[in-house]
Amino acid sequence: MSSAKGLPMTAKWDPERLQREIQELQELQKKPFFQRFIGYLKRTGPGLLQSAMTLGAGSASASVIAGASFGYKLLWVQPVAMFLGVCMLAALANIVLTTQERPYTGFARQVGWPLVFLWGLGTIIATVVWHFAQYNLAAGAMRDLVEAIAGLQTEVVREGIAELTTVGLVVSWIAGLLILSINIFTTWNYGSHARGIRLYEWFLRGVIALVIISFGIVVVANWHRIDWLEVLRGFTGYYGIPAVADAPSPQHRDSLTLVLGMLGAAVGINMTFVYGYSLLAKGWGPAHKTLAKWDLAMSMFIPFVLVTSLIILAMTVSGVYRPEEEFVKVGMKPLQASKALAGVLGAQLGRIVFDLGLLGMCCGAISAHMVVSGFTMCEMLRLEYTPARYRLFTLTPAIGILGVVFSIDRVIWFPIVASAIAFTMLPIAYLIFFILNNSRSYIGEAVGRGVGRWVFNAILIVALVVATIGSAIQLNRRVIQPIRQMLSPPAVIQPTSIGR
Repeated sequence: MSSAKGLPMTAKWDPERLQREIQELQELQKKPFFQRFIGYLKRTGPGLLQSAMTLGAGSASASVIAGASFGYKLLWVQPVAMFLGVCMLAALANIVLTTQERPYTGFARQVGWPLVFLWGLGTIIATVVWHFAQYNLAAGAMRDLVEAIAGLQTEVVREGIAELTTVGLVVSWIAGLLILSINIFTTWNYGSHARGIRLYEWFLRGVIALVIISFGIVVVANWHRIDWLEVLRGFTGYYGIPAVADAPSPQHRDSLTLVLGMLGAAVGINMTFVYGYSLLAKGWGPAHKTLAKWDLAMSMFIPFVLVTSLIILAMTVSGVYRPEEEFVKVGMKPLQASKALAGVLGAQLGRIVFDLGLLGMCCGAISAHMVVSGFTMCEMLRLEYTPARYRLFTLTPAIGILGVVFSIDRVIWFPIVASAIAFTMLPIAYLIFFILNNSRSYIGEAVGRGVGRWVFNAILIVALVVATIGSAIQLNRRVIQPIRQMLSPPAVIQPTSIGR
């Protein structure tokens, strides 16, 4: 690469607009709070990409399980998880905006190429593999939507295995191709010019708004059923981590594992990679540090907390959660939750609205994955960034469209390898951010001073510890346990057990 500084987008093509923005930001800091809030809100952007990426199939599944298992009691988990994640990304923003150096190159010089290469490799592998899950959920939501609207059966169940009818196959492929086409248009614009970045950001705002409105409608329809005192207790952590004393089976007892897994998985490895590039793509620099903090709060923290909380509330107030059956419902899926909401707004409307919310989540996550791939591949292959190369590399995870009819879990080694690299590298990436954010030789006085610096560092250490524990849990569940199952000899079925 000819230069490790910046990206050839806003900063290169519209320097006058960027300079005006810097002057406006300096003036904005002197204004009252409400005027600052509006001013920063108008200029948000990079946080939207992070929000779209984290509001995907994984967040939907975790929130559905939390709400279906414990009702209001785990409302505090997702806000705490995202607060820790936002603080770690704020540390990354401080590094990138101070140096204005692309993270892959700058970090490689500071901590060595092997670690940074694994960071990029984990990002690509995880993005491709997790792309399948987004398309799988999107196709399922579209099939369920068609069933709810037209009364057509797009799935049949034989011996507990769902099989697609011809209609189901057609609907699945239409959903996948439509989402891919929309996202090619929006992500290619993002990599072409400053106006394209703004277009993409408005696309993400629309998708996130659709998700919030969809889940919000379901909750508002059940407004009279909400126990607001319990909601308050849930958000304040009144119940802590619920104990499950009388669980029906050992695998349902581990509510601690559920909570720690949620706390450690709010931010993914691909989010840690792309965030710095989304800042540089906007042409942001040292003068944008305050804006970056507001952006993370307004574009990432608030949407994530709203959506995940609304899903948990929907599970609680619409009858999916049953207090007498309080255990970790590990098999609960978002589409099962959707079907359970059929009568919420009369007939099938609640189910339809919930499906639209799931489609919005998947569409946003798929687009964010494509942007990640565009930046990551250019950096890993050490190629000069051009819009043409970026566009080509955004298609790297497009093979995930096969997820509309195919589950990647059937090829067991793919998710195992992806999880092994991604969840090993996440706490390592956090550790790198922590070290470099405190490296005076790298970012100078931007390391900060006084009590504020020590408080912020304490939060980062908590985030690092939680991410390490969460990653360990995920590695055990997604890597160690599946390998043990593959290596263990098949169980011998005793004659007396047949028919039980």
